[in-house]
Amino acid sequence: MARISTDTPPSARADSPFAPFLLANVDRERLSARLQLAVKRARRSGRETLAALTLALPAGIDPSAVVAASRRPGEPWFLLEQPERGARVLAALGEVVHLTAAGKERFATVADRWRALAAAAVGDPPEESSDLAAAGAGPVALGGFAFAPAGGEDPTWSGFAPASLVVPEVALTRRRSPTDGRDHVRMMVCALAAPDDTAQELLARLERRVGELRERPLPLLDPAPAGRYRVASAMPPEHYEAAVARAVELIRAGRLEKVVLAREVQVHASGGASNFDPAALFGVLREGFPSCTVFCVGRDDAAFVAASPELLVRREGHRVSTLALAGSMRRSADPAVDDHLGAQLMHSEKDREEHAIVIRRIERTLRQHALWTAAPPDPTLVKVANIQHLATPIRAQLAQPLDVIELLELMHPTPAVGGEPLATARPLIPALEGLDRGWYAGPVGWADATGDGEFCVALRCALLRDRVARCYAGVGVVRDSDPAAELAETEVKLAALLPLLAG
Repeated sequence: MARISTDTPPSARADSPFAPFLLANVDRERLSARLQLAVKRARRSGRETLAALTLALPAGIDPSAVVAASRRPGEPWFLLEQPERGARVLAALGEVVHLTAAGKERFATVADRWRALAAAAVGDPPEESSDLAAAGAGPVALGGFAFAPAGGEDPTWSGFAPASLVVPEVALTRRRSPTDGRDHVRMMVCALAAPDDTAQELLARLERRVGELRERPLPLLDPAPAGRYRVASAMPPEHYEAAVARAVELIRAGRLEKVVLAREVQVHASGGASNFDPAALFGVLREGFPSCTVFCVGRDDAAFVAASPELLVRREGHRVSTLALAGSMRRSADPAVDDHLGAQLMHSEKDREEHAIVIRRIERTLRQHALWTAAPPDPTLVKVANIQHLATPIRAQLAQPLDVIELLELMHPTPAVGGEPLATARPLIPALEGLDRGWYAGPVGWADATGDGEFCVALRCALLRDRVARCYAGVGVVRDSDPAAELAETEVKLAALLPLLAG
């Protein structure tokens, strides 16, 4: 099956029939010209310059499966899918540039560096835009941020810096057309030209990388694995209940309105059990949680996997979208019982209060930078496989140009994962939890060269490293919270991943 080009009929292509990814002569020439221009700019400015080319691929290709099958040991890789949002997929591997930062200025530092790289990049002109990452064409930066400015200092989170965005060598995307229902698959290749590079060397490097791409289905998750798996809380459940009780005391004393407290539960593979397979787990999550943003971020020998129901920010030009998500209830296999539980959630004063706190903060933040904001008067129910939430979508029209990373800095963390007021809640969270959240409850997603992008909140997640999977779940504590009930709610949220990991 030959790869389809947007400017060359299939009959004119001379690529090997083995791989749909190999560059045709016309594509090689276009890429070579961009690399030459990037090298020229790098020599003129003395600064490294990105060059990228986007190409069409056959519609039947599974981008996530290609990346999972083609990654080199230890290299960064990234999978993100939204099955019910136009079957959108962004999958990438390799590292051209790694933008990292820590501390209070981490968002601004990474945003400035990415803006400078993107502004000088040699990419696809507007007339050749191919909706890479469902937004602008050209290079993308993808990855995430820890919950806290210095989060991830624990060795457990090695490789996951407080701010970490990677510009990949190869990115594959898929988007379903709303008009004809057809899938459109694209491949972007990218290189970083230094003043002493040559276009020929960069081209050869990219062709080797593309030549390693393989089409194999995602591995299957073993439904009956050999060996044993031991599940244990990182801290005793009694510790969590005591933390919730202490938070309730502080709220009733008027110190704060709300604080979100999380706990960590570990799954240890022992005996003859094999290491956890992040690609197999990702495959199950994308099938089981189609309404969520399902992602896998691989760094070194670890992977961070999640099925998140919560959009933090999506930026499309001057339009901004976000989702207030707070207030939860379990699901039931009995439709009548499930509807009853949903009605209970909709009429719960405690959950509606928790939800309203999130909406107020988000709207207050966006109004300072928007011509208008809009949100429905009442929340709706968002139902995923094992849990349902109160949700309110919020939209805004920016009054001034802010890119997606700048928006992240303004909005993270919302009271849905932090607290209100944030200045009071921020130091209380690690003190009460007794853990390093790392990337849990932090933003994960992508940004393109135009400033557009999308980041979700890392929830329903697990960090896989060696033979240990660390799962995280939290709840919003308000005045009427009951410690035992909040502990039970974390168990419901952990049920998204624990059964898949513990066998």
